[in-house]
Amino acid sequence: MTDSIEQFLYQVASLLYLPVIAGCALLVLYMPLIVGMVLREAWMRRHGQRSPLAAHAAGLEELRVLPASMRELETERLLQAAEAASAQRLDRVRFVIRAGPALGLMGTLIPMGISLAALAGGDIPKMAGSMVTAFTATVAGLGSGVVAYLVALARERWEREDLAALAYAADRAILGLSLDEARQEGGNEPARAPA
Repeated sequence: MTDSIEQFLYQVASLLYLPVIAGCALLVLYMPLIVGMVLREAWMRRHGQRSPLAAHAAGLEELRVLPASMRELETERLLQAAEAASAQRLDRVRFVIRAGPALGLMGTLIPMGISLAALAGGDIPKMAGSMVTAFTATVAGLGSGVVAYLVALARERWEREDLAALAYAADRAILGLSLDEARQEGGNEPARAPA
């Protein structure tokens, strides 16, 4: 009975071998894309171009013409849409932070099981090949997770700054003030740290 359960689990792990290794490879291919996107966004922010949430801020400025009873409701709707868009951008990177090490670990353990089976059968070249795959998968998974974590740190800081500026614009929209009118009333726009 125990042998059949162990054999079943070995077969399941063997079936997962190719999908896990393919997942590690996809993460490695996805990381330059993520890094390129964050470098592009950093360059755009440094040169004063619009952030991804700027469209929401422009929408808030247009709300000043609405009656006061509708401004607050529409402002809240736009703020929620901006927060959802911000969370969605961060979720892609957070997925890699969690999935990279998990796939790396699975990509280590599955080939090690295959390697031990090859060792028991006396197939040393197959054992060596499986061990190389195991350690490569570990490096790929952990490396992807570390790079994604660094990208997430930068993105989360930018998103916090953008949402703070958007909240200020929302308060102005609720009061029906333009940016110039808010400055005349003594309100200061939140300071933005350099990217």
